[in-house]
Amino acid sequence: MHDQEGLMKKVPILKRGCNKFWYFTVVFLLWFFLLYFFFHSGSKLYKKDDFLLKHHYDDFIDAHESSFGGVNRNSNEETGHAAADSIMDMDTKATANPVDNFFTGGDWDKYLREVSNAEKESKPENQIRLTENEARSINKVFGEGNREESGRTRSAARENQVKKPIELPREARRRRVKKPGREKRVKKQVDHSLRREDKVLEEVIEQPNKEDQISRQTNSDSHPESCAGRYIYIHNLPSRFNGDLFRHCQSLNEWSNMCPYLSNFGFGPRLKNSERTLSNTGWYDTNQFMLEIIFHHKMKQYRCLTNDSSLASAIFVPYYSGLDVARYLWNADKKMKDYYSRHLVKWLRESPEWKRLWGRDHFMVAGRITWDFRRLTNNNNDWGNQLMILPESRNMTVLTIESSPWNNNDFAVPYPTYFHPSGDNEVFQWQNRMRRLKRQFLFSFAGGPRPDLPDSIRSDIIEQCQAAREKCLLLECITGSSNCYEPVNLMKMFQSSTFCLQPPGDSYTRRSTFDSILAGCIPVFFHPGSSYAQYLWHFPRDYTKYSVFIPANKIKDEKVSIERTLSRIPIQKVWAMREEVIKLIPGMVYADPSHGLETLKDAFDLTIDGVLERVEKIKMDIKAGKNFSEDIEEYTWKKILFGTEGKHEWDHFFDRSKMIMY
Repeated sequence: MHDQEGLMKKVPILKRGCNKFWYFTVVFLLWFFLLYFFFHSGSKLYKKDDFLLKHHYDDFIDAHESSFGGVNRNSNEETGHAAADSIMDMDTKATANPVDNFFTGGDWDKYLREVSNAEKESKPENQIRLTENEARSINKVFGEGNREESGRTRSAARENQVKKPIELPREARRRRVKKPGREKRVKKQVDHSLRREDKVLEEVIEQPNKEDQISRQTNSDSHPESCAGRYIYIHNLPSRFNGDLFRHCQSLNEWSNMCPYLSNFGFGPRLKNSERTLSNTGWYDTNQFMLEIIFHHKMKQYRCLTNDSSLASAIFVPYYSGLDVARYLWNADKKMKDYYSRHLVKWLRESPEWKRLWGRDHFMVAGRITWDFRRLTNNNNDWGNQLMILPESRNMTVLTIESSPWNNNDFAVPYPTYFHPSGDNEVFQWQNRMRRLKRQFLFSFAGGPRPDLPDSIRSDIIEQCQAAREKCLLLECITGSSNCYEPVNLMKMFQSSTFCLQPPGDSYTRRSTFDSILAGCIPVFFHPGSSYAQYLWHFPRDYTKYSVFIPANKIKDEKVSIERTLSRIPIQKVWAMREEVIKLIPGMVYADPSHGLETLKDAFDLTIDGVLERVEKIKMDIKAGKNFSEDIEEYTWKKILFGTEGKHEWDHFFDRSKMIMY
């Protein structure tokens, strides 16, 4: 014992060596057991993930493909195509066109291919990472699309009357129960002729996460009393009237690719606020002809939707008429101008909803000016199609960005602007910012001359603006310049001006009117058809509260000075007019449909109010035995504005025999 202790004292390294030996032994055993449990549980995790993946895929396809089956099936019956062209097994390959996947839920087919490739080329942990990313991407798949209800489904809906939505957690919404009578899975026919532009098309496909909440169920059961007289039913049109146009977005315009403008509910790409001209959120590069897409998305979120058309006060027809006609306005295939519009009214005539009031409770959106749909001749070479002069269309309420002053079935609604707020606070903050701005210029004008139109006053306005020097800011739109198409440039100019000149252009109205109001700039009109006879549901009847009117003939013939006219307005009056303009801002914008406004009404809300009021009046007139054929449309603008058909100082502006497009 003493010898051993002495040895340890003489050689202390031995003691330390024994301790280190046991230390490394224990650590080794711990790592061994950790690695064993890690790989053992990991193999079970992969099996579990494979099971969940298959389960999610089946549920997703059952829910989404069943909703498209009716559309494709009925669409092919209408067009006479063989059923085999549209009825396919979903186990086949996904379409090569990513926009087709956007409508059929085919992103999961793409996902399965990626997972299969990953299993061959990557380690197991890569598979887990792909699964998590793709599972999150389900939120980006667009809604449920269009769905053609069978007779059995419609009768079941009527028996149940208003269908109550089931409130589920976000994750649970993706796993929907398969509906009876939807045994066949349907897939769109692939159009391999389309040029693939993956980067652009991905922007169209990837909608915000809230889009998967949009459905055609009734959204109002929690407050049924608030929806009394406000229920709206959406027709399930065959996809050739809307979805197919969306799908083939590359062919909507001869000169530019429209696909980016269809993204974000039709708002287009998000705008950056690098120059601090805009607010940080809610701003998009929105095309002025995207109203049909925007309105359709807004309708899907309308809180008083019903699946039972017999309960509906009005019926919405989601036909993308503007996107349709734009394809044929300039190209050689002009015989197609009227093809889809005539097939639409034929489809509507055969629906039971139409026969109830012969379409007088139906409404639709035409996202272009009314003159694109009012060709009076049968010559296809003349401008536009005949959609709005068809007998069926004349029974409906048609919403356009510019209406006809001589017809009583189309109503003007605001052009889409660049601002699409997602809540009241965004609107309030923007309004307060516009109130605080110091405006450097008395007036401004953004536009170009119209030398081919002899009665146009645009050249006179440009000359007066240039002569005013530091009091007028001119943004001249000339060929080859993109300044007028940059949202930041326009908004910066309007924000620096007290008054914004809005003369007629190619037609009576301008999108610039709404962009300038958004900037708190007081509009100056030169023709009553540019605003006063147009946006009756959105602007005050007393136009002097929010605008200045200088008759165009006084500029052209009497050489009235715009600078002197505007300078003579008292400053108190200017402040009051600007405040009125800023108060109009909520009603000029189309709010984000995934959020919406809480206490304010946007342009969509005001439009729905107007449609429901008009339809209710029509129903009362029918009960009273009114003969609608006795209506004289020639003085529609005068009856609406002033309630009379007598002489008025504005008659020369609306002389139909001298109709001029400025």
